[in-house]
Amino acid sequence: MSINTLLPSQFLEHISSQLPSHLTMDDLIAACHKELRFSIRVNTLKGTVADFCLLMDQLDWSYQAIPWCHTGFWVELPPGSSAAGKLPQHITGLFYIQEASSMLPPVALFSDNKKFEMVLDLAAAPGSKTTQIAALMANKGLLVANEYSSSRIKALHSNLQRMAVSNTLISHYDGHVHGEHLENCFDAVLIDAPCSGEGTVRKDPTAFKNWSLDHIEEISCVQRGLLRSAFMALKPGGELVYSTCALNFTENQQVCQFLLDEFKDLVEPINLADLFDGADKAVTEQGYLHIWPQLFDSEGFFIAKFRKLGPTNLAQPKPFKNKFPFSPVKGREATALLAQLDDLGLAGIEQHNLYQREQEIWYFPSGIEQLTSRMKFQRLGIKLVELKGKNTVLEHHGATVFSQPQLELTPEQLVEYLKGRDLPVNNEAKQKGLVFVGYQQQTIGMAKWVGSKIKNKLPRNLVNDDVVLK
Repeated sequence: MSINTLLPSQFLEHISSQLPSHLTMDDLIAACHKELRFSIRVNTLKGTVADFCLLMDQLDWSYQAIPWCHTGFWVELPPGSSAAGKLPQHITGLFYIQEASSMLPPVALFSDNKKFEMVLDLAAAPGSKTTQIAALMANKGLLVANEYSSSRIKALHSNLQRMAVSNTLISHYDGHVHGEHLENCFDAVLIDAPCSGEGTVRKDPTAFKNWSLDHIEEISCVQRGLLRSAFMALKPGGELVYSTCALNFTENQQVCQFLLDEFKDLVEPINLADLFDGADKAVTEQGYLHIWPQLFDSEGFFIAKFRKLGPTNLAQPKPFKNKFPFSPVKGREATALLAQLDDLGLAGIEQHNLYQREQEIWYFPSGIEQLTSRMKFQRLGIKLVELKGKNTVLEHHGATVFSQPQLELTPEQLVEYLKGRDLPVNNEAKQKGLVFVGYQQQTIGMAKWVGSKIKNKLPRNLVNDDVVLK
């Protein structure tokens, strides 16, 4: 028997009858005590996978492709390396630190190269799957990221900014309300449900600290309610993925069975056996994926996918009262503003994306009017400029998403820039004024030419003294 210091005996007794016959408890225990492989996902909103592989070579990283995610890699850093989260390539959003199994739910949602115009991520923070979905959508269409916890909204918004996501609105509600207010609305929905977290023990030794059968029963009630809301929010013909990082049947197969029983002829399971090469090792008799830690040397995870066959007409929402504080910019005013933004170096913005609040000009993704009349959003859009008298002040976030770099920084210069420092540069052309500074052909901020240096204009809240070169 494998030595066990992490898993409570009650859990082992409970899970032993649920383990597939081709797997053993010894292997499960051993896998849970094994150090988790480090993995990252390339942000294709800021570059290609091929370009990032060249960058990993330059950093002397050893890497192996994750079979179910073409942008994901298991990575070994060189001995003596600093934490990957302190690297400038992470801070500027070229990659996201994400566990390999966690990449599966968005991959399942977008299987067969699906194209969706309107997507809901019902439990979004800290944003790993939201940013992955935005990349799969190539920042097109409309993505709603919901987070119930107030304390996690800031992290979610920060990650969306860092990864250059521009098609996403953040809602801040108990996810049970979306089915009521946005019934039959979305082409696709992901509900990565709050759960017992049994599958995360390889990175979190305290995962079982508060584990009990009673807690599993309690949280499965929450999961059923969220899954019902997610299904109601789905359009007829739309597709839904339900996932957890739990291992037990109560939070997984039984919650899915609740959906099948509740909606009967309106719901159809989608078999995931062919999602990737080797998925058949994890597929259940219902066509779900139950990722045990020993199968792919990863965290434990569960993924199920469903299609909605017809409309639900169950919602009875109370009238929603909310004065939307932004107005679309139209006509000659919009034409003049677009020309002004173009002169400032911002591109890829169309008239229907322009909204104004007092002296602020914002970019909103297309189609928001379908939602803003039905629900209030915590954060939405990207602030582009602020009009201050005769001056137009560019905003950092707008510049990083909608401009092309004019001055490419070396890795050493990038570290200094992220620490908020001014940089000595060659300015033989005696340039003046604002300049977009970049790395790997991506704008990472703004600076101002001042003689033979550039004055750093990185917002104070983004200055990072912990960033390291490697």
